[in-house]
Amino acid sequence: MPIATDDMLQKIKDRQWALADIDWNAPGAELITDEQRPMLKDFMADVVWVEALGACGFKALELKVEDPYLKEIYRYFQAEEQRHANAELALMHRWGMLEQDEFPEPTVQLRLIMQWLDKNVDKMSLGVLGTLIPMLEVALDGALLKFLLDEVKDPVCHETFAKINSDESRHLAVDFHLLEVLGMPRTRHLVINTVATFLTPSVLMGLVQFAPLLSSTRDKIIGIGLPEEKLYRAIRRFGEVGDKSPTTPRNPIYQAVKYYGNMVMDRHHPFHRYVGDPLVAITNRYPRRWLKPKPSWTESLAYEPAA
Repeated sequence: MPIATDDMLQKIKDRQWALADIDWNAPGAELITDEQRPMLKDFMADVVWVEALGACGFKALELKVEDPYLKEIYRYFQAEEQRHANAELALMHRWGMLEQDEFPEPTVQLRLIMQWLDKNVDKMSLGVLGTLIPMLEVALDGALLKFLLDEVKDPVCHETFAKINSDESRHLAVDFHLLEVLGMPRTRHLVINTVATFLTPSVLMGLVQFAPLLSSTRDKIIGIGLPEEKLYRAIRRFGEVGDKSPTTPRNPIYQAVKYYGNMVMDRHHPFHRYVGDPLVAITNRYPRRWLKPKPSWTESLAYEPAA
């Protein structure tokens, strides 16, 4: 059932928080083991940049929706995703994974997606953005963050992710509200919109560039110890929640994204042998000197607590 966006906006405003609310010098950093540190550093670096990508996506959604309350909600969500990235960066500094003023270097796969988003995100349809973002957020909220809480004993990590998870729960409520709205038009309109979307060169290129990122991230997550079944369960939740709506399943873009997510998470699917793994190998060899400078919107990362 669609939410009341005015009530949701007020709830979001009432539950804002800041990095300064957390005592980053509290005991507990020493509970990170030497065995955990290298893989956790690699994982956290990816999460920081994925949050920054999420902020970019919400900015694009703000520009595309017409509901004034939704516009304001997405302005808050953009700031919240940026705050999540900053909080995760602060945790990396707390755990001694970065030097003073150092920022993690994004992988080549992430840099390529940054370049693609910077050029194309404003051209993407509301249907694509409004469907991809909840699928990625379900995976992040349902598997990755909960895994951190299971594996990391630092109480400051738990306090930080309790705040992040609270924000993400509201993100998902709005995400699935928008999915319901996107499934309301007549079938003919939905089919025409879907065909036009997937014949757009920028969208096709985005699907190609997302493949190595999702494939490598999936293997990295399993490599640090997340049981495969938990990851599958998180991705399946996207379809389970979406399918309960009377309108969301009508949207072919939703069905395509649901299939794409399930395919990438299934290591036995031929996708990995013929598409995912070859693209990961190719992008791993992509010369960094060919990469363009990081987009300006990535420069707002900051780990120093601020009110």
